Amino acid sequence: MSLQLIPDDINVDFVGKRRFFVVLSTLINIAALALLLTVGLNYGVDFAGGSVAQLSFKTPTSSAAIRSALAGLELGDVTVQDFGAARREYLVRFEQARNVGSLGTRIRQALERVYGANGAQVLRVETVGAKVGRDLRRDGVEAVVFATIFMGIFIAWRFRRVSLSFGAGAVIALVHDVLVVTGALVLSRLQFDLTTLAALLTVIGYSVHDTIIVSDRIREDAAKRRREPLAEVMNRAINETLSRTILTSGTAVAVLVVLLLLGGPILRPPAFTLLVGFITGTYSSIYIAGPVVLFWEGRTGAHALPSAA
Repeated sequence: MSLQLIPDDINVDFVGKRRFFVVLSTLINIAALALLLTVGLNYGVDFAGGSVAQLSFKTPTSSAAIRSALAGLELGDVTVQDFGAARREYLVRFEQARNVGSLGTRIRQALERVYGANGAQVLRVETVGAKVGRDLRRDGVEAVVFATIFMGIFIAWRFRRVSLSFGAGAVIALVHDVLVVTGALVLSRLQFDLTTLAALLTVIGYSVHDTIIVSDRIREDAAKRRREPLAEVMNRAINETLSRTILTSGTAVAVLVVLLLLGGPILRPPAFTLLVGFITGTYSSIYIAGPVVLFWEGRTGAHALPSAA
């Protein structure tokens, strides 16, 4: 006897609960947008400009002690963040400093005067100019916007013989996912840098893939069941793809949870972004993209999708 995760005859009424989840998602999106505009993302050096140094110490130390040791270097506003276990590894961010080429050497010498010759180590130093940071930030926003728009255009073209509503549903679902992920990043205060941006673009691709799977099954079932109401056809299609959705999303989420817990500080921001994005991407494929199609077709007075033949 084989183990079956989802029974073949499962019939969860996803579509019937669409109004509640659309309202819930709208409130979450409004809150995420408000957080993004008022609090803002915690930009890393890639986007904010300035310099960052990763320091390692032989014995535990504190942020105040590190800030005091670097006080004579005239680094401007210095932010010290605990970056590892047992208070032995820290990330130091500061404004653009003079003599960037010798910055690592000057930091090491300043630390040696306080912690001894082998008491501290400069693991890496990265510097990005303010103008370069602004350009990268603008390019990052454009990448997310264009990826969302062109993904929607692709889905609209892919289902052009059925209904353009699938493209509209995909775009709205993608905007929902991007807002939820950015809102989560604002709340978590995790660093938003190029790796986090790459994770956000990956979320867009994953969400579109999941939306296409569900939409394609809706198209197939609509062609077979022309006499059934569109809401029933859509609900049946979502239930038929539920097993695939849970297995695919579940395995990805399991890996990301491990990365989030054990991957260390460097992997934590992109892993968190992917984790939230994969969960909300699966959710939006069911409760956002589908209801948009139903609303669109209802406004046009259609009770079933046009034939794709």
